[in-house]
Amino acid sequence: SAVACVVVGAANEKLREVHQVGTLPLLGAEVLQVHAPPFVTKESASSETHGHAPAFSRVQRRRSFIKKKKERAGIANGETAKGSDGGGGTTTEDISVPKDLDLIALPQLCFPGGLQIASEQREDSYHYLVFTDVFGNRTHAVVVQYYRPIQSSRLYTAYGICVISKYPYYNALRDCLSCLLTQLKPSWMGDFEERVKEFSAKLALVPIPPPGQLHVVFNLRPLQIGLPSREDKDRPAIDLDLHLPFLCFRPRQLLQIITSLLIEQRVVLLSCDWARLTLLAESLMLFIHPLVWQHPFVPILSRQMLDFLMAPTAYLMGCHLHHYAEVAAETDDLILVNIDDGTVSSSWSDGIDLPDVPLAAAECFITRVEGLQVHYDLEVCHLGDSTEVNARRAQRKQWQSKLNTHIQNITLELIVNIFREVHDHLNYEHRVFNSEEFLKSREPADQPFYKKVLDTHIFHSFLRDRLTRKMDAFTRMELSTRTEAYRLRSMTESPRRPTMQELARKYTSPESRLSKRLGASLPNLGESGASLAGPLRQTSFKNIQVDSGRFRWTAVGMKSPQRPVRFFKLPEFPPPLAYHYVQNYYQEMITLLGKAISGVASGDSSLLARYHYLRGFVNTVAGKRLDALEDFQNLYKTDTDIFPGELVNALVDSLQEGEQALADRRPEIKHLISRVKRDHERERARHVDEGVKRFQLPKKHMQLEDFVRHVQESGIVKDQGTIHRLFEALTVGQQKQVDPEIFRVFYTFWKETEAEAQEVALPASALEHLEANECVFKLSSSVKTSHGVGKIAMTQRRLFLLTEGRPGYMEVTKFRDIEEVKISSAPFLLLRIPSLKIKTTLRKETFEVNLKSEVDLWHLMVKEMWAGRKMADDHKDPQYMQQALTNALLMDAVVGCLQSQKAIFAATKLAHFDRMKLEVPLMVPKSTSETLKHKINPSLGLTSPQAVDVLLYTPGKLSGTLSGDGNPKLWCALSDGKVVVFDAASWSMQQNQVQVGTSRVNCMLGVDRQQVWIGSQDSVIYIISTRSMSCKQQLTDHRSEVTGLINEHPKVAYSCSAEGAVIVWDVSTLQVRKRFRVSCDRLQSVQLCNGTLWCCKYTYKHKNRVLKITSGCTILLEQLWTACIDVGELCVWHLREPTKPFQRIQLPDCAGVTCLIKVKNQIWVGGRGWSSGKSRGKIYVVDAQRHTVEKELVAHTDCVQALCSAEDRYVLSGAAREDGKIAIWKVE
Repeated sequence: SAVACVVVGAANEKLREVHQVGTLPLLGAEVLQVHAPPFVTKESASSETHGHAPAFSRVQRRRSFIKKKKERAGIANGETAKGSDGGGGTTTEDISVPKDLDLIALPQLCFPGGLQIASEQREDSYHYLVFTDVFGNRTHAVVVQYYRPIQSSRLYTAYGICVISKYPYYNALRDCLSCLLTQLKPSWMGDFEERVKEFSAKLALVPIPPPGQLHVVFNLRPLQIGLPSREDKDRPAIDLDLHLPFLCFRPRQLLQIITSLLIEQRVVLLSCDWARLTLLAESLMLFIHPLVWQHPFVPILSRQMLDFLMAPTAYLMGCHLHHYAEVAAETDDLILVNIDDGTVSSSWSDGIDLPDVPLAAAECFITRVEGLQVHYDLEVCHLGDSTEVNARRAQRKQWQSKLNTHIQNITLELIVNIFREVHDHLNYEHRVFNSEEFLKSREPADQPFYKKVLDTHIFHSFLRDRLTRKMDAFTRMELSTRTEAYRLRSMTESPRRPTMQELARKYTSPESRLSKRLGASLPNLGESGASLAGPLRQTSFKNIQVDSGRFRWTAVGMKSPQRPVRFFKLPEFPPPLAYHYVQNYYQEMITLLGKAISGVASGDSSLLARYHYLRGFVNTVAGKRLDALEDFQNLYKTDTDIFPGELVNALVDSLQEGEQALADRRPEIKHLISRVKRDHERERARHVDEGVKRFQLPKKHMQLEDFVRHVQESGIVKDQGTIHRLFEALTVGQQKQVDPEIFRVFYTFWKETEAEAQEVALPASALEHLEANECVFKLSSSVKTSHGVGKIAMTQRRLFLLTEGRPGYMEVTKFRDIEEVKISSAPFLLLRIPSLKIKTTLRKETFEVNLKSEVDLWHLMVKEMWAGRKMADDHKDPQYMQQALTNALLMDAVVGCLQSQKAIFAATKLAHFDRMKLEVPLMVPKSTSETLKHKINPSLGLTSPQAVDVLLYTPGKLSGTLSGDGNPKLWCALSDGKVVVFDAASWSMQQNQVQVGTSRVNCMLGVDRQQVWIGSQDSVIYIISTRSMSCKQQLTDHRSEVTGLINEHPKVAYSCSAEGAVIVWDVSTLQVRKRFRVSCDRLQSVQLCNGTLWCCKYTYKHKNRVLKITSGCTILLEQLWTACIDVGELCVWHLREPTKPFQRIQLPDCAGVTCLIKVKNQIWVGGRGWSSGKSRGKIYVVDAQRHTVEKELVAHTDCVQALCSAEDRYVLSGAAREDGKIAIWKVE
């Protein structure tokens, strides 16, 4: 790790003056020494004496740093320094100053209170610094002030030793300085510089551990020092005590400080202890993760720097407490945080004017914090004291590490509870956040907080990450705590309205009305159960499982599984200033890491990846570039999450000509180099356009394309087909462009209707009759009906009457029970008033309602809902009902905004299902209706349907958790490497999207119940962990698209690629066991049967034509079944005599087969054919013994592309792009 060391103190001349004067003044500190890498170079080694390198050069030139500074200043002023040869060249410096380090300000920061001469020895004092460059990159430092006697005097002077690192290892660097002081204190002043330089050079040899559970440990006598790793690549390493803020502040004060950061105030921390300032400031930065502070961050200001507080921007700064009155009086609009008193105040008033954190999130946070055990002594009071200092330190560190994890979970939960519903208001395609709608959906009491937060840089940066679907700690927690009800609700595209469950909550007693979004919610304090999250007091809650309708939080959700930590112990340090010793040290480290790699338990790919990372890093600094690339290639295969792309890219750029030639001869390394370059270019291109737009109403006339974009950005509807029909409706009888004023009125009407639905007041009798997830979408004005006066209400399932006078409920009809809907006119005095008549199958009399001017609109809406319900029932596809509902609500908005004679005619353009019912009565064949169980739409949330390329079912685990992780899953591959995951117990979408490359997925395989292997057109096999639902591993041994995957048993898997390569894999180690090649035009798939591997080729002759075999050849009852993509027949072959098929089975009305699978004693065949004169996706169920077609199933409007079996009880089929849906079939 690149570590620099700077020594700061008073110049000798000034110390002599103090000795003569005899007073104890404050002196100005100066930089006395700077030690920075590189400490040794190959060039310096060549000048060493014939291979006998001295361990240390004790006769080094000790020119003072001050003298060098003066020389440099002279050169800067135009003087020329004469070289030893008397020539006119400038002198070369043998001292390197760390880049971007401001040596002018450093003495003030090392002695922020000034350098005080003392009359007696004082205790060593530590504090911590943070430097930020213009790009926002931070450098961290630990400073120790220690006193030495002034020569020939009874006075003492302080020296500051400052260790500077790119990484925030505060505790480790403090411990390193403690070890250094044990050497410095007894030594002569003459050895001082040499010892500090050796110390710096040793620290420069220590590698930084990779993200994950591998820590680095080294000996720096008398202590053993540990460098903890980062939890993941998006978080910094945590090497400080995160509970310190909880010892200083009560939870409500902490929330005030966090609020002031989230709304980007000017915050000043104050304390009498310089160390507290940085430790508290750094803790606060970690508490708001993954939001990142974007403004000046200076935790320590010296006396001379206080004018920094006049800066007009937001900032977080710290200064000594005795400046409190001065700071408060001089500067307005400051949030003053007194760490020593635990108070938060403002410089402009006695009180503090900050908006409150949203109530639900705040209450949850406070309850969590009250349950934390932050006192180490209570934890160890039952233990004896260890006699060994390193054992004691290790015990304390283990406790601190656990506590830090629990605190991170609590603060992350706070951030998730505050911002979790942001994603409901994002449009990913156009990178738009609808802030106005998000604000409207907040509780009134929470709105002041959100109004301020939404305009900050910190939130804008957070939005950018959400829109790129970043899978960070926030996303993982947000996904894992969603309720099943919310997941099911998110499976529909219907506009948001309050459900009956939410309305019931709204109308219950005031006490239970804390919040309709009661965060992870307040726990039931009476419950008992398993401990929540680590050290909790006895009085705290134990088990939480609250379902707020939106999301759930449980003890299980809070307790992130802690993987066991491993330690890699570095060898004893060599003499660090001699090149050959340093190179031998690197070699020793590489050897130790090699032993560690060979000793990793089979299947522990996570640990293996981290050892490869470390060895690759050490090989890089040792100059062994090709060995480093080989390690990084192994890392890329094992865990792409921690792959250091920038480091490897720089390594590739540094390859010399000979090394480049050697790399080109090694296919794997050549492949890695091209991939790294490609990823680097893609990353650079990605950063060009990553802005976030706020939704704005259009200002110009819109053609169709612009109209589609604006509607999608508005969040009203995403589906392109629906938006095209809306465009037709809004441009009826005129030029095909939408006026921005019409769009504004339409949008306003839509949003007003949405807002009115929030205020619908239903009597208790209505709430009793309706289902929990029903919503009222339309409410008529007060009208006369055949059952009295009242208002007609429409939900997604039914129409009902809210009677007036004595409020009551009367069901009119469920949509599926309607027989006829028509408009007639009822006589009233001399007038005839238009009325709507609804006839149902469950009631003899017709229900009549005098809707007056609303009758035409209600007629259209009810007919569309009826048609949608019938389609949904016939096709077992609830999405038809959702689409019909969206169509009906759009009709309502169109009529509301046009307000003209043509409004109703315009609305008919949206009567999609009603028109389909009239034009082509879609009769579902009886066999299809009986076999089909359900349909789901994997393209939900996308702008148009996507083809279902591959389906895979993975069985569940008996040890399933409360979160549903143990449930069976359905994996669905869509276009461009998108994989959507469904919970197969409820068919709710578990994961919107797992991205595996950007190419088409060809095949998927469940391996060992813990992994899913995905073969892609880009020649890579991506491995997804079913636990983390992320892709961290890749197999890159194939050289063309991966076309097939199969496994014989949990330990061995086979893969094949188009050019004919077949690879046999060891599943636990991911190593290649064997590889061979099949000669063919294209290898389509592989199948295993009785120890024989069958390879399905691209072509074979059939009736004098060359035909493509589908990827779905299968083996059953000692027979091989094959089919062709452009012939409607199956061929059956004897395995013993595969020269020609002994049986051909004609598939009726079939134009070609795309897939086939075996299920029990049946062959299920998917393809395309004709039904009722139209091209359709068809499935044929063939009896494998009798060789007859038992069933012909029609459920897709496009070709069936994928089939998979769910434990032989269900078969799932996926269709091409025109349909894009998944059908679930029952197996007889």
